[in-house]
Amino acid sequence: MVWCENLVKIYKSDGVEVMALQGLDLTVERGELMAIVGASGSGKSTLLNMLGGLDKPSAGSLYIDGKDMLKLDEKELISYMRDTVGFVWQNNARNLIPYLTAQQNVELPMLLKGSANRRHRAEMLLEEVGLSKRKNSLLAQMSGGEQQRVAIAIALANNPRLLLADEPTGAVDTKTAAMVLDVFKKINKELGVTVIIVTHDVNLSKSIDRVVSIRDGKTATEMVRRHSLEDIASLDSLSENKDSAEDAVREELAVLDRAGRLQLPKEYLNALGVKGGGKVRVELEDDKIIITAADVHGS
Repeated sequence: MVWCENLVKIYKSDGVEVMALQGLDLTVERGELMAIVGASGSGKSTLLNMLGGLDKPSAGSLYIDGKDMLKLDEKELISYMRDTVGFVWQNNARNLIPYLTAQQNVELPMLLKGSANRRHRAEMLLEEVGLSKRKNSLLAQMSGGEQQRVAIAIALANNPRLLLADEPTGAVDTKTAAMVLDVFKKINKELGVTVIIVTHDVNLSKSIDRVVSIRDGKTATEMVRRHSLEDIASLDSLSENKDSAEDAVREELAVLDRAGRLQLPKEYLNALGVKGGGKVRVELEDDKIIITAADVHGS
């Protein structure tokens, strides 16, 4: 569904260039539900904007649903944003129009597209996100979690193949966040929509099978689940320590880019006493690559 290679994004402001992405590689399969995490300034929001067609890369390759995003003209880009991708923003003021009801909000994208049966589809989508009884409610009459679920229904209005969510649980409590994630999982499973979530929420990322970490504008690590849901339930029941059960079902993998370069976690480098731009010794030992701090002064 998504294929990025050596993706670069450079912003220019007052004659100063800032590299938001520095050669990022990423592949997302069709029908996958995955999360992207990273510190502020790591480039994850920049990536999400490019996946949504709101921004274009400065260099590299970006294909979404078979479309070369660097070659789309304005008309093709509008069609992509209207038909292929749906976007759920963190700020509900960007998702919902306050003087419209929940149903009218969901119908609006279909109205702009000229779709028939808008009323029926809006009712179906509100039922899908568990809000059929709130279809006549205004923004001010709904909780934060309800607003976010309406936003998901709006994003699905034109039947997109890719759904993007920017910090969808950033403004709700833990219980509501779990409910919102359940909606994403249901949509992913029942409708087959590819879902990419950008999040700072640790609990949310732990509930997703694949989590990609971006550091300094590059894909750094992936956290993947290695057991089935049945295995996870068994491990949880056997372990009194939830953290150890979590470690047993997930593993973190470092990501090699296509040039064979590897980003090492900062805490590992700190443990070796190696600063960014420094040197390390790399040795091949049996089936392992050993990295140690280099003694460049020979002392």
